[in-house]
Amino acid sequence: MFLQTPLRIAQVAPVIYPTPPIDNGGTERIVSDLTEALVALGHEVTLIAPADSRTRARHLATPPSLHHWQAREAQVPPGVPGVLEACVLELLRRHLDEFDVIHCHGEFGHAALLGERRRQSLTTVHWRVDELDRQLFFANFPDLPVASISRAQGISIPTGNHLGTVYHGLDSRRFNLGEGSGEYLAFIGRMTDQKRPDRAIEVARATGRTLKLAGEVDVGNPGWFDRHVAPALGAGIEHVGALDDRQKQTFLGEASALLFPIDWPEPFGLVMIEAMACGTPVIAWRNGAVEEIVEQGVSGFIVESHAQAVEAVGRLPELDRRRVRQAFLERFGAERMAHDYVALYRALLTA
Repeated sequence: MFLQTPLRIAQVAPVIYPTPPIDNGGTERIVSDLTEALVALGHEVTLIAPADSRTRARHLATPPSLHHWQAREAQVPPGVPGVLEACVLELLRRHLDEFDVIHCHGEFGHAALLGERRRQSLTTVHWRVDELDRQLFFANFPDLPVASISRAQGISIPTGNHLGTVYHGLDSRRFNLGEGSGEYLAFIGRMTDQKRPDRAIEVARATGRTLKLAGEVDVGNPGWFDRHVAPALGAGIEHVGALDDRQKQTFLGEASALLFPIDWPEPFGLVMIEAMACGTPVIAWRNGAVEEIVEQGVSGFIVESHAQAVEAVGRLPELDRRRVRQAFLERFGAERMAHDYVALYRALLTA
């Protein structure tokens, strides 16, 4: 039957980091885990991604990622990302007829390139979609199918574009159940006013807990770190920088909880399910997709204020770390994500 026939699927990755990333790069991590899960399901998958990427799928390699050039060159001209994007589009154009479905994870030029193939394509936007750039994009490409990564994000996608919602998933084999033996609170994210590590610092001080902050200083807003985080370092508050997958397992697995004190409409929040995969409960501020990810009293606590966050830290002994990991396994595995996307691909082909 047609429904059992393997699909020829192109996964078109962004150009900023390799797929999978070394440390930063949540989108590239999802593209990698999705690609590998689709291969495991028996589909014919092609990954169009920078040359410094790794995959079991067929790999059509573009020039190395922006991350590669930034590590190699003293100064990278601002036009390099545009050049890298053009190389992706040219490679996609040359191989366009080889795929049943083209799944794009970058923005925005692919929509024009695809032309009549837009109806056999899917675009996942891994950022907020309620601002002017995405709204102009959707308005000018009303026939471009788009998948949201949460219902909260999907609200801002026009009905004509919105094909469905697929939650992120991760390869569970990359994470193990941690004991939380470090007894510290953890934060992972960019050091910026959207992610609000300053809120995490305030909670740690109020509860007498040590706090470890992971993540790079936001290159677009370095002054915010200097004003709101750097003065607080020391006395049980530590900034450990960016983490790779191995370091992240230890960092999250030994933490008592992950603090997710966001102050913006988070479209998903990948670090929440990374913590859950380690059995580490999440204390998250109610915003964006948080209510869709965290199960209150099961995988963590959803709060709306500093006082509620402080109270939630005191309630952490009520949670079973094994049940937290089980919540991840039930809802956020890579195989589930792959099955959900395949359902959307087949819907496109039968429309």
